[in-house]
Amino acid sequence: MPKKYVVREVKPFKNMKDLMAQAVAEFGDTVAYKYREGEDVREVTYARFNDETNYIGTALYSMGLAEGHIGCAGENSYFWITVCLAALKSNGVFCTIDKDLPDCDLINIINDGEDDVIFCDGKREETFRRIREKIPNVKYFVCFDREEDDGEFLSYKLLMQKGKKFLEDGETGYTSMESDINDLKLLIYTSGTTGLAKGVMLSEQNICSLVFYGLRTSQIRPVGLSVLPYHHAYELVAGLLVAIRYGATVCINDSLKRVLKNLQYYKPEYIYLVPAFVEVFYRSIWNKIESKGKTKAIKAAIKLSNGLRKIGIDKRRSLFAEIHEAFGGRLEKIVCGGAPLRPEIGDFFDAIGIMLCSGYGITECSPLVAVNHDDKTNDCRTVGYPLECLDVKIIDPNEEGIGEIACKGETVMMGYYNNPQATAEVFTEDGYFLTGDYGRFNDIGQLIITGRKKNIIILGNGKNIYPEELEFYIGSIPYVTECIVYGARDEAGMEVALCAECTIDEQTLANTGREELCARLKSDIFKACSDLPSYKQVTRAVIRTTPFVKTTSAKIRRDKDGKPM
Repeated sequence: MPKKYVVREVKPFKNMKDLMAQAVAEFGDTVAYKYREGEDVREVTYARFNDETNYIGTALYSMGLAEGHIGCAGENSYFWITVCLAALKSNGVFCTIDKDLPDCDLINIINDGEDDVIFCDGKREETFRRIREKIPNVKYFVCFDREEDDGEFLSYKLLMQKGKKFLEDGETGYTSMESDINDLKLLIYTSGTTGLAKGVMLSEQNICSLVFYGLRTSQIRPVGLSVLPYHHAYELVAGLLVAIRYGATVCINDSLKRVLKNLQYYKPEYIYLVPAFVEVFYRSIWNKIESKGKTKAIKAAIKLSNGLRKIGIDKRRSLFAEIHEAFGGRLEKIVCGGAPLRPEIGDFFDAIGIMLCSGYGITECSPLVAVNHDDKTNDCRTVGYPLECLDVKIIDPNEEGIGEIACKGETVMMGYYNNPQATAEVFTEDGYFLTGDYGRFNDIGQLIITGRKKNIIILGNGKNIYPEELEFYIGSIPYVTECIVYGARDEAGMEVALCAECTIDEQTLANTGREELCARLKSDIFKACSDLPSYKQVTRAVIRTTPFVKTTSAKIRRDKDGKPM
């Protein structure tokens, strides 16, 4: 199939040290990071950032830890990033730790990951003191907020000062390290919507390939706002590491409650998000439009704008200037990954002049598999074209071309840490990784995600239902904030009907009686899904009174039957 897009030239780099060396050479005086420090905003150049990673790395080398497993748990911060790059440039392994895990899961992944040292913020120091005896392999804890060393709990500030002195005194053990690019470099435990977390092993080759081919495929912009958790591969590799190679300025969001304020303060040109965030932005924009009585005016402006674009006139940024100002006034691109998007959301952002570029990834692929390009092929109904370095195919496609997505290539993981059985289960005999996601290709080679293999509903009549498809349609109902579709079973355990469990916005809940709302919801679900065949019709609707239980990546947890937990 001929390519329908153009790739961009990117200067190659051989490893993470080379990545940083090129960044310093090309962008040394450019601001790499901006972040709040109390009431002030601190700026750090690429040259300064590289120096500080070398100080941390040299200190770890002096402690005999630069070839060990280096863990990090905490809120997104500049300090987190320095530890990450110090570890990635060492001969050790960087182990990301989800800051929000309960004690039992923390103990499990720290012991399984064989962490030798853990960096953390002040909020987590108390946690690690509490579970200290249950993670005996850890030799030291380095705390970002500590001013003094306290036995096993050390000060990040003092550690950096020691590393700086060692380096200035001629200690080059860390800076002269040479790692094997095929060795384990990054260990990330999956959060998963069901089951226990598994340690995904990514080599230096894996992550370098993702950065290189990701930039050849989809360009970022000079200034970005960093919002998503750093312990996930999406924000870490596709976000932070790609930004280093591009020479972008990353503005670190300090609180989810301050995202809109930080958009206005930092005025970014791009941002990485997951669909849940994009959905919030979309609903927020329309709620404000409706509250001001401007719904008809905005819809008319969209119609006018789309007409002008057909004859080569683009007035989107002026026609929708008020909306753009809410995002800081300079936002050009939103990269969205993690789950498919509703098409109308992509159409809306395109209509107002912000490119919404959807992609598909999984931690086991470093994490990007496919992404839309910054050109006329961009289509949020798809997740774009597979990366050049990947061979992506559909296993056992049905009559619609839908089957399990399988990948083989440079960004596919080494396997699961200490878990050869789980590794064997996800690789075919000829080396393809089975993603557990179902999808198909369209006629120009773009990938379309239809749902998770484990979520498929098989009705008693033999029909296969992808709940995610129905959730898309139901998600278009204005007052439905979230929903899950699953199979309702009869007494024999057979899935005989489709049930939608939904959360409703607070205003609708407050202003509508329960009986009336249930009838309205069922009617609106029928209308939303009216174009679907009869076997895909939802016949039962449930209003959920409590929030869905989520993973730390904001995905709704399902049990083995696909129901919400």
